[in-house]
Amino acid sequence: MPERIPVVPNAEAIRRALGEFQIAVSEQQVAQIQQYMRMLLTWNDKINLTAIRDPSEMLYRHFCESMYAVQAMPLRNGRLADIGSGAGFPGLPIKILAPEIELSLVESNAKKATFLAEVTREVGLSNTRVLVSRYEELDEELAPLDVVCCRALGEFPKFLSWARSKRLSSRQVAVWIGGRDLEEVMAIEGWTWREPIAIPHSLRRYVLVGQPGSASETAED
Repeated sequence: MPERIPVVPNAEAIRRALGEFQIAVSEQQVAQIQQYMRMLLTWNDKINLTAIRDPSEMLYRHFCESMYAVQAMPLRNGRLADIGSGAGFPGLPIKILAPEIELSLVESNAKKATFLAEVTREVGLSNTRVLVSRYEELDEELAPLDVVCCRALGEFPKFLSWARSKRLSSRQVAVWIGGRDLEEVMAIEGWTWREPIAIPHSLRRYVLVGQPGSASETAED
């Protein structure tokens, strides 16, 4: 019996959803989103990649919210590392929207890392690599970075301590964060934070962008 091909949103639905986030995409990018989503729905039956099963909700929560950072930061090129990438968010949607980015996906779970490698190959994303490792064990392998980001990692003090280390040489960090964690994270020393960027159609979810160093240090630079 042939394997069932998952039904994903059509091109019009994808363009409409992304348009609500002020994002425009080409025909090729729409096709890449659809291919990625099909793979995600298929693999999700085998390994737990995401709790979201509805393709429309997946489009908004995973793809639109990930891609929104490209508009909000803005981010079009440079070296980006997605830490604890899981099913590939936010790194892979960012790469689809900004193909000039050099992307590293860091994921310690071998099965999830295999999925990431397959998506990268099938969707045709060049200059993208998957590192099967705990992020704490990496530094020179990633450095230097323009942006290091995470979306569902948690453990913010530990992550931010690593992200600002001189060995990593990251210019800025971007975290997708809920409102209940926002004040706590912005109080972590050693960072200068921009105004939190509210994610459209969300209940108090934000993209928070910061640079290593205190406000006084940044002013001196």
